[in-house]
Amino acid sequence: MDIINRLSTDFERFYMANSILGIIVSSCPGSIAAMMVLADGNSVYHVIHLSWIVIVAMIYNASVLVGLKSKMVFLLQVISVLSSVLSIAYYIFIS
Repeated sequence: MDIINRLSTDFERFYMANSILGIIVSSCPGSIAAMMVLADGNSVYHVIHLSWIVIVAMIYNASVLVGLKSKMVFLLQVISVLSSVLSIAYYIFIS
């Protein structure tokens, strides 16, 4: 938990720079995950999975644009990046 608190504090201290960088960090793995989902097929499961990835990435982007508190933006960034990375790992190792 110490590393999460330290990252959250650093994110809060440099909020503008980290939120702009976070848009790139969130969108790049999100687009890779979306490409992998679409390359695997177009069933209902794939559409739901693709929708999840897009919605989570867009929620983070919207939270930056709206100007939510830094702790909430940091949490949304972590959720967005983790969901994209887990989706990428799923399609690399399992599918």
